Amino acid sequence: MKKLFLTLSVAAASAAAASDQLSGAASMLPEANYSNGKASVEEVLGYSIGTKITSPEAMSRYFEALAAAFPDQVKLLDYGKSWEGRTLYYAVISSAENMANFDNFVGNMQRLADPRKTSQQEAQRLIAETPASIWLSYGVHGNEISSPEAAMMTAYHLLNDQRPQTKDWLKNTVVFIDPLQNPDGRARFVQRYYMTAGLEHSADRRSAEHNEPWPSGRTNHYLFDMNRDWIALTQPEIKGQVDALLKYYPLVFVDLHEMGGDSTYYFTPEARPYNPLITEQQRETLNWIGKNNASWFDKKGFDYFTREIFDAFYPGYGASWPLYHGSVAMTYEMASARGHRFERKDGSILTYADGVQQHFVASLSTIETVSERRQALLEKFWNYRLSAIKAGEDDEQRALIVAADDDPAAARKLASLLVEQGADVQQAQENFRVCGTDYPAGSYIIDKAQPAYRMISTLMDEQVDMAADFIEEQEQRRNNNLPDQIYDVTGWSLPLMFNVDVDGCDDVPRVDSVAVSEGRIAPGQLLNADAEVGYLVRWGDMNAGRLVTAALRQGLQLKQSELAFTHEQAGKYPSGSLVITHADNPDVELPTVLAQLAEQTGATIQGVDTSWITEGPNFGSGNVHGLFAPNIGMAWDEPVSQYNAGHTRYVIERQMNYPVTAIRTDDLRGGDLAGFDVFILPASAGYDRVFNAETVAAFKRWVADGGVLVTLGNASGWAVEAGLLNTKVERAIPKEGVEKPAEETRVDGTEITSKAQLMTEIQAHGVNPDWVSGALVNADVDKDHFLAAGLKQRLVSLFNGNTILAPIDINHGRNIAWFADKEALIASGFLWDETQQQLPYKPLLIWQPMGEGMVISFTQEPTYRAYMDGLNMALMNALFLAPATTR
Repeated sequence: MKKLFLTLSVAAASAAAASDQLSGAASMLPEANYSNGKASVEEVLGYSIGTKITSPEAMSRYFEALAAAFPDQVKLLDYGKSWEGRTLYYAVISSAENMANFDNFVGNMQRLADPRKTSQQEAQRLIAETPASIWLSYGVHGNEISSPEAAMMTAYHLLNDQRPQTKDWLKNTVVFIDPLQNPDGRARFVQRYYMTAGLEHSADRRSAEHNEPWPSGRTNHYLFDMNRDWIALTQPEIKGQVDALLKYYPLVFVDLHEMGGDSTYYFTPEARPYNPLITEQQRETLNWIGKNNASWFDKKGFDYFTREIFDAFYPGYGASWPLYHGSVAMTYEMASARGHRFERKDGSILTYADGVQQHFVASLSTIETVSERRQALLEKFWNYRLSAIKAGEDDEQRALIVAADDDPAAARKLASLLVEQGADVQQAQENFRVCGTDYPAGSYIIDKAQPAYRMISTLMDEQVDMAADFIEEQEQRRNNNLPDQIYDVTGWSLPLMFNVDVDGCDDVPRVDSVAVSEGRIAPGQLLNADAEVGYLVRWGDMNAGRLVTAALRQGLQLKQSELAFTHEQAGKYPSGSLVITHADNPDVELPTVLAQLAEQTGATIQGVDTSWITEGPNFGSGNVHGLFAPNIGMAWDEPVSQYNAGHTRYVIERQMNYPVTAIRTDDLRGGDLAGFDVFILPASAGYDRVFNAETVAAFKRWVADGGVLVTLGNASGWAVEAGLLNTKVERAIPKEGVEKPAEETRVDGTEITSKAQLMTEIQAHGVNPDWVSGALVNADVDKDHFLAAGLKQRLVSLFNGNTILAPIDINHGRNIAWFADKEALIASGFLWDETQQQLPYKPLLIWQPMGEGMVISFTQEPTYRAYMDGLNMALMNALFLAPATTR
């Protein structure tokens, strides 16, 4: 009897589990048929879909279980590791027949992608027999929690729904699912969220559940918003995904996000401004997808909106980048519960499950469109790639040439980055002449007549314009004191950001050349290895910069010259150049060590047999400083900008290969900077929230004792207000018109005779300059200062925000770099007229001595998104040469 009761209990428990399993998945799409469902979330992870925020590790277990349950229909493929060591992967799901022919599918897409190698007849055959493809990317922002859960539900549905329509989708379509682009950020969010949860999940937006500590889960380990990284490819999470996209060329790409909880759901078509390199054929496809999404949402009673925000102008979004290779790409945004429950302003409760369901439904409706439009999408892709070649042939600057001798490190990185972005680049093996200019061997050549023409154009063109009527609308909004609708930066030209000169020519050079492969650092070389006295390294590119950090970390003794010099044997060397002598390194086998360092860093090291200098300082001059390995600290935690802190730490640690110590701002209140040679204050929401007069006084004492304080972006404005930097923060230039008495409620009457006068009368006075979303601007350099060592006469900086400092007085310091005059100011992008009027000749880089130390202030962020490479040498000077001069 006991045995029978036990048997019945087990059976009842199994039936209950099966019932819970059905209700969990079925609640997302009641019309689905999961009667033979396998590997549900409930079965694998033990909870119903949408009832728990799944950790990255549990999500991996789930997709592994799906692959095991459906080995003929699922492939799990890795594309790298996150900074914290988590595997990055995607699932490929289709019919068993398509998966058996997966290698053929890959080959077909590669052939369709290159009309230079595939005939029209062959293309039509491929279009007739190749399935369409869609790439669904979830969770690029780790605290946008519902979309990765929807990835699991989407995969489960595709494999388990027994209805004919779903089986037809898989017959017509190969579905790629990247379930979690940012596992590190999600892990951070999940762990912290459940630490704050109590007996019940709170819907109160003020609760700890809904307010994350610094840094938020949005970012990855290095605190990057990875949805801005697609043009620079600095982060492995995006770089690996791009490699996969260039292998498969999916026809449709969807990036699924979350937005504020009081909103509804957003999907394509996108908002203005439109990038002019996006074709009308692509915009037609976006409308197809949007209309089908709307049909599904109407049936479900889900609210949605389109076109109002989230443009595709900047190509560095996941939802933009694939467009320039002929796919269509889009952003989906769901209102976020940022936890299990969230009370909206209207009193309704938004749940985590709501977000999962709506992202799931949007995923299915998009897959349906791709399936039903299979042939049309393949034809459009082929025609796009074909038209790109023709557009390149017709371009007045068909060939782009990057000389290899001006900045070898930047030129090599630019060439590699273009290859990583899917472009063909050649490197000349001999000197050549084209369009009246001579170029040395090693120069890079890009023939635009290739399928990646539009990608090359959007990355390399100096200017991509927003529509004139859109700009007019933004000006009108400003007149009415409304925020502008410019969503992100308006200038992003890689050559400008890298400060590399690129020449255009209507003729492609005929020269012996080889295809460039990926590799951002070309091996350097040691010349005259057996030199008797020592070795010289030209300053001015990141090859030399990497050599400095590598040599210092190995304990080598180096010297750096503040001034340019001419060596009797080796010729002219610019300011900042390095001197490494046998005498300073008696116990080191320099030829062996330096040969290894040259190979690793890309530097060219020249051996010399004499120390004789014919012009400039000798090696023993007071203008030649011994470098040492500085201890570099950085402010960390609230109120520091997590982006600027992360970008800066990444540039120093991963591009310069040098460690940084992060110190929480609470631990800096007392101003204890003992042991640091350099300390960085990144941009901030306001250091006065944590620092007091005692902190500032301690900072001043530390600097006066020989410390180097480096301020970035608006932290330089705080330094002014705190009395650490002796200049002023500027308000906006006053408008012409009536100055309003400060505190009077009654004034003399005035006559207003026109709307133009009305607009003048209502202008605010004494306000900050208007915010600039991000434009590239030119700056000129004072070459007679050590902080300018190795810099070009003109730099390019991003101008973002509204912090403008007045020039520092000569009796307090020096303006090392200042923004160019009005006519030459804009390098790329868009500035308001008022900004273009106010910014010229205002400082970009300020040096202020203080006792034995100094304050070095960048008024903009030189490490912005880690793609302003042209400013890296200025930062290197601040971090390594500056502390050498204070010693």
